[in-house]
Amino acid sequence: MRTLLLAALILAAPLAAVPLAGAQTPAASAQRTASPAGAEVYIISPKNGATVHNPLRVQFGLKGMGIAPAGVKFDNTGHHHLLIDTDAPTDLSAPLPATDKIVHFGKGQTETTLTLAPGKHTLQLLLADMNHIPHNPPVISKKITISVAP
Repeated sequence: MRTLLLAALILAAPLAAVPLAGAQTPAASAQRTASPAGAEVYIISPKNGATVHNPLRVQFGLKGMGIAPAGVKFDNTGHHHLLIDTDAPTDLSAPLPATDKIVHFGKGQTETTLTLAPGKHTLQLLLADMNHIPHNPPVISKKITISVAP
């Protein structure tokens, strides 16, 4: 009986070390790129509470870090992600998904032009490293609210 139990443990051990597809491991979260103290990202325009018209120009600001395109590794750099009408993902150890609510600026862009439906909207910036993974601690702007005029 002991031999069977020992054999089962030996056979199962290598399998336990292999993560399931898509699963996050503690090592993955340890690989988040550090952000320098005092780094800030912010929305230059539009201002919080502004009423705007389409097309809407959004300008990104960054202090204490630099911009580098996705896939390019330089210390203390990242690229912008604009969160539109959504909150930041709760798992910041995974690459940010590209959706209609999380817009990637992987070429290093520092502004964009948007067309949004009339009404209230929220905008927020989140900087991420060369692999689209937010820094540790995250460099995230205050969320602003704007109104798009009909």
